[in-house]
Amino acid sequence: MKFFTRRKQVDSARKNTKSLLAKELNIFHLIGIGVGSTIGAGVYVLVGTVAREHSGPALAISFLIAGLAAGLSGFCYAELACRCPSAGSAYHYSYICLGEGVAWLIGWALVLEYTIGSAAVARGVTPNLAPIFGGLDNLPFFLSRQHIPGIDIIVDPFAAILVLLVTGLLCLGIKESTVVQGIVTSVNVCALLFVVVAGGYIGFKSGWAGYELPTGYFPFGVDGMLAGSATVFFAYVGFDAVSSTAEEVRNPQRDLPLGIGASLFLCCGIYMLVSIVVVGLVPYYAIDPDTPISSAFAVHGMQWAAYIINAGACTALISALMGGILPQPRILMAMARDGLLPPFFCDINKHTLVPVKGTIVTGLAAAVLAFSMEVSELAGMVSVGTLLAFTMVALSVLILRYIPPNKIPVIEDVNEDESVSTSEDTKPLDVTQDFPIDHPLISSHPVIGKYVNEGNRRRLVGRTIALICLGAFVLTFAASCLSFLSYVHFALCGVGGILLVFGFVFLSCVDQDEARHDFGYSGGFICPFVPLLPITCILINSYLLINLGLETWLRVSIWLVTGLVIYVFYGRTHSSLKDAIYLPASQVDQTYETPRNYLA
Repeated sequence: MKFFTRRKQVDSARKNTKSLLAKELNIFHLIGIGVGSTIGAGVYVLVGTVAREHSGPALAISFLIAGLAAGLSGFCYAELACRCPSAGSAYHYSYICLGEGVAWLIGWALVLEYTIGSAAVARGVTPNLAPIFGGLDNLPFFLSRQHIPGIDIIVDPFAAILVLLVTGLLCLGIKESTVVQGIVTSVNVCALLFVVVAGGYIGFKSGWAGYELPTGYFPFGVDGMLAGSATVFFAYVGFDAVSSTAEEVRNPQRDLPLGIGASLFLCCGIYMLVSIVVVGLVPYYAIDPDTPISSAFAVHGMQWAAYIINAGACTALISALMGGILPQPRILMAMARDGLLPPFFCDINKHTLVPVKGTIVTGLAAAVLAFSMEVSELAGMVSVGTLLAFTMVALSVLILRYIPPNKIPVIEDVNEDESVSTSEDTKPLDVTQDFPIDHPLISSHPVIGKYVNEGNRRRLVGRTIALICLGAFVLTFAASCLSFLSYVHFALCGVGGILLVFGFVFLSCVDQDEARHDFGYSGGFICPFVPLLPITCILINSYLLINLGLETWLRVSIWLVTGLVIYVFYGRTHSSLKDAIYLPASQVDQTYETPRNYLA
């Protein structure tokens, strides 16, 4: 099983590798991608459902808590995107920090996420266009869905055409498609700002009837408000599309963290403002769950506002569709570069400098699904890929900080005068003798220092990180499963909590590895509050994964098992690391770098 854990070399400025993709994106392009991919049409419906069933007038607080939880993953993405600015996003980070097997499963799960997500978004355009034309029956023929009696399915030709149009746009070039997405996103944001401004005016004029209720601000209690946060958390999914374009950013160390952070901040602010207005105009129990925003305006005599709101919802779907198709060809390209997929997917067009073949395959697959299937029932499968990616990214941050990979795969043959050996003249550099270390790796904590030394440090820290993952799973599983007997329930929660607390305390007492400073590109964003922040991120994502439901997990399991079979029979044998040998990083540096790099 060694092939399952082999890891590729981290990106480094010392490798001097030139990207084949066009470096055209700046901070404003990234914000457009992030906001456009995140704010879909769901917000136009989600506010009504969550307010009625979970949060009540406290809907804005639910969005705030969910935004803070998504921000934890955003911090982790920001650091890894700066250190490893190559295409592939979570797949790329997992390959470097966790190994080939985990990376393959993450990449394979993301392929499912983006394909089904794009198809589901495309099929949502027609229902949102219907109110503009006066209902589904009044839609023009080329916009309406058609029923095929022979095979009893409802096809959506307009959804398929829309997917193909977006695919063609993405093939023109990253800058061209990003500019168009920015324009479409701006229209969507303007529609939401109209809701905030016009709704705020009506609210101040009418006295905010939705907040003057005898049930108070938390009609479902704090538990209901937190349950609402878990539901609206998925409204923030999409910012990870920013990290997938890392290889096409002009200044990734500066722009990627700003793009991720600004996208989440803007989305959270817009969500909260819209929530404050909607639940203030109409009591939460009277909100229409299907058309919450337009119906709230209709109550106050502004039926015409529905046209603006539905136009905003359509632009939101188109922007989200572009954000859904954009990352997948880059993930396929990264997997093909590593030999896990056929080289067909890593072919870069010489004129547009984008993976055109991978984009076309992605678009065709999404178009077929959008045309022929009602994919809303499979929407839960989209969340699995996202949450798995978020969890692996947080785990990668812990590994990077405490036990960064210290062996580099060497694949190419070297000349005799540059051969790497383990003789005395090329032995690894002994930094403990040649350079002073102001911050030793082993903590001076009186208790930890007795049991942790240079010989067992990496092994103990690795096992501690594994215990943290186990503790998060046990705790969230026990907390979510109400069928256990009370003493079993509390016992499992106690075991999971103890493992988490032990892991957090141990990692807090052991100093982070000094090699992290030279891991990948330096000078970018550094994730704060490690290990607390990544551990909290792992815990939150584990809870959401556990609560996706058995039916969703059965469907995803079939997809993952299929991917595992493909990996065993193709990816494993064609991997670029198949014949690699691993040498200590210091030994490779000493062999291939000039001596001046070691002079202080």
